[in-house]
Parts: sequence; structure tokens; C-alpha cells
Amino acid sequence: MSARQILLAATLASIVAFPLSPAASQTLRYANQGDLKSLDPYTLKETTTIAHHGHVYDGLVARDKDLKIVPALAESWETLNPTQWRFHLRKGVKFHNGDPFTAEDVIFSAERVRAKGSNFLSNVPADAKFVKVDDYTVDVMLDSPNPILISQWDSWYIMDKKWCEQNNAVAPTPASATTPSYAALHENGTGRFIIDSHQPGVKTVYKANPNWWGKSEHNLKEIIFTPIASDATRVAALLSGEVDVIEPVPIQDIQRVNSSGTAAVQTGPELRTIFLGMDQVRDELLYSNVKGKNPFKDIRVREAFYKAIDIELIKGRVMRGLSTPSALMIAPPLFPLAKDFTRQKFDPDAAKKLLTEAGYPDGFEVTMDCPNDRYVNDAAICQAVVGMLARIGVKVDLLAQPKAQYFAKVLKPGGYQTSFYLLGWTPASSDSHNVLHDILGCRDDAKDPTRGEGNLGGYCNKKVDVLTDKILVESDTAKRDQMIKEAFQIIIDDYGYIPLHQQALAWGVSKKVKLSQRADNQVLLYWATKQE
Repeated sequence: MSARQILLAATLASIVAFPLSPAASQTLRYANQGDLKSLDPYTLKETTTIAHHGHVYDGLVARDKDLKIVPALAESWETLNPTQWRFHLRKGVKFHNGDPFTAEDVIFSAERVRAKGSNFLSNVPADAKFVKVDDYTVDVMLDSPNPILISQWDSWYIMDKKWCEQNNAVAPTPASATTPSYAALHENGTGRFIIDSHQPGVKTVYKANPNWWGKSEHNLKEIIFTPIASDATRVAALLSGEVDVIEPVPIQDIQRVNSSGTAAVQTGPELRTIFLGMDQVRDELLYSNVKGKNPFKDIRVREAFYKAIDIELIKGRVMRGLSTPSALMIAPPLFPLAKDFTRQKFDPDAAKKLLTEAGYPDGFEVTMDCPNDRYVNDAAICQAVVGMLARIGVKVDLLAQPKAQYFAKVLKPGGYQTSFYLLGWTPASSDSHNVLHDILGCRDDAKDPTRGEGNLGGYCNKKVDVLTDKILVESDTAKRDQMIKEAFQIIIDDYGYIPLHQQALAWGVSKKVKLSQRADNQVLLYWATKQE
């Protein structure tokens, strides 16, 4: 046995040395390439983390298997007038510690999710005032109409006010926190599962909640989550039967899994857009050999970077055909006029000429931040980008890190802690407004900390902000779509970002397990059933 085989066997043994029990057929073992760092549901707006939290917390609303909004802790709602919504809360719901769920928890959670340190600031509008009508009725008062108010509330989970106050967890835990809070290490939700134990970076054990208020679709008694960063180890664990579900399956291993006879890969289109961003706000980049100025403030440099990217090569060699190159910062299924846009062609000669015109005939150096365990082949995509930019004279120092370290850096208080980066974004509302507001909006933490919450490079065009505000309140679909189209065209003309593609879903699932797959790539095991 080779040294690598010995290491692999030892790794698997350490991961899956779980005692067998009579309930083994109802224990589902799940492995993901990334870790679950914090149990605080307001720490990190990242799809995999949101899905983990969705097993133990509930929102006022939820999304079904087709991504349609459905009732959850709010059993119904109505609009009394365009600026006043009324929510009728579900009675008899208990938090995991036995505390009753009431309107006080909704009002508390609305304040906490918009407090400093939360990564979900834009999920609940800043102007929304929550008013208790009675213990099971809450009114939401707005300054102006907002027809998509609840579109992001499926990932805004409700917390127990009393529990947070008792455990000094009133403030949300920032992604950059170096010392975990009580809420980062413990949970007290109303959801289908209760966390029995949590060892960040090692293992998290969920137990089915026998007192959940709804009707469960799963047949599980236990979920054991283990982060497995190594692609080879993760796939080996699935094929050996040591784990039941993995995400993602490396593209190069899909055929192998499908031919194994013990597992199969569930694939499908994903709504996430993978893109590149640039620091366009600093007068001097943090991580570059260019001193006294910022190359990315020059549109010619941004255009050069765009034209230097061979997206078809990324699709063919890195993604092995399982990606859809994108001209926009949103997946085409989410915007009906996406068909009117065409991605600019790869043109390294034009890119080199643009750099020369901008005063960089020999290129320059810049550091690129990239996660290596978050998206499908993320580090490989970044490595390909490094090679493509080298052809036009740009030397990129690649800093690829696990997502915990990556997000802690780029989301550090003060913002703009990266010069050049790769990120993925799934609009939580399934609507263009989310992208225009959260990613493409002008960032001004003092004036409005919700706009540009995910804008890590400081791109800003006030015309886009004006259109975004109009889009939010426009109820005429045709007019709204035209305004969205206009806003996206401005961003394209600015070369504000470099959209790459929408990746494909790739979940490895044991043939003993049936699991529904959603296009937002949330692995929701409360829809799983397992048979021996």
C-alpha cells in the first residue's frame, strides 16, 4: 500500500468511525468540501451555511422544492395597504429549549439581523418597522411600497429573544470574529433538527426534533455532517458507503460515481453566478506593486481584464462542459430579458493594447483572493485566470484559502480588504433587484449599510442606484424589466464586474437515499429518506 493510500485509509477511518446502532438505517452521513464555522444564523450569507442553519431554524416564510414562497412561522399574511403588511404567526411553536415562539421573537430578530456584525443586513429593509399587534400578530410598516418584501425572508431565521439575552448573544457574530460567541457554538431554533454536538472543522451531529410544529417528510433520526476538503477522500467516502451524500462531486469524478453501482450524481442547472470583482474605490490597491494609484479605477484596465478571460476555455477544460458562460451578473432563468445580452468575446490582443494605453505596457502585479472549498473547481478557475492574465503581462499572486479564512478576510469590518477576487452569488430573492442592490449597489456603510452589502470592490454608479430604487417599487412587470435591462447595460459598459458562468449542481447521493434537489444548491436533508 502506498503512502497516499495509507493516508487516505487513515483519513476515512477518522472521519467515519461511528458506532453502529439499530437506527443506522436512519442515520444519514453528509460530507461537504467546506466547514460549518458558526451556528449563528446571521454570521455568513453563504448558501451551504444557510442550508445548515435551515435544519435547525425556521423563518417566517420558507421556499418549497420549486423555490416558491410558502408559509412557515407565519401561517399567513396580508397587505393592509401598499406600505403595511400584517403577519399572523403560528401558535403552539416551541424553541428547542421549550421557550414559546411569539411576536417578541420576531421583533427581536428583525433588530438583530440588521445590527452591526450581521451579514444579512439587506434581507430585512432598513425602513421596515415591526409593530406587535398581539402575541401572534405583527405588522410591518414601510416608508414606501415593497412588493418583494418577503422574497429574502426564507433565509432570515427567527431567534429566541429570551435565550439570546440570557446567553449574551443579543449582538450577531461577525464572519471576521476571532473569538466565537455563545450563538456561534450553540443553537436554539424551532426547526426540524436539534444540534446534539458541534465541533467546528470536525463534525456536527443533528438529531430529529420530535416536537417540530410541521409534518416531516424525512425518515431520519440523525444527520452527521463532516467537512471533507479533499475531493479524492470525499468521493472515496461516498463510494465506500461511509457517507451517504456529498457536495460537490468533482466534475472529473461524475462518470466514476455514476458507474459505481452504489451511488449516482444528481445534476442540474444552478442559479448561482460566479464572477470576478476588482477594488475600484481605494486610491492605491492594498495588494499590488503599483504605488500611488489604483489601476482598476481606469476603465481600460477593467476592460482589458474582461477581454483577457477565455470563458470557453474555462468551460471546456476546467468545468468540463458543466457550466454556462454568462453575460450578466444573474442567471438567465431569473431575468426574461437576459436573452438580449451577449457576452463580449475573448480578445487578448485588444486586452494588451488597452493595458498599454492605460500606461501599463508591461502589466503589473496584483494579489487575487479566491476560496478553494466553496464553489465547483473554484481554485482551478482562479488558477486558469492567473494564466490568462499572465498572457497580457499581469502577474497575479493567487491567495486561495478555505472559505472560513476567505470570508473572514474579504468581509472584515471596514470593507474592501481585497484587490481582486472571485465570488459566487445566488440572489436570495430570485430577483434582479437583489443583485443590483447587494452586489452592484454603491457601498456606503455609514448612510445605508444594506446597499452593496456584498460589494467587495466598491464599484459604484449612482445611475444604477437610482434605477434600483425605482425597480423595488415598480409593480408593472414590463416597465420593471426595462429598468433592470438598463441597469445591467450600465454595468456592462462600465466593466464593473467580470461575470464568468453559472456552475452546474453536482451532488453525490447513495442509491439508498432519495433527496430533492433545488436550483439554489441548498442541500436540505429534511427532504431526504434513507432505506437499507
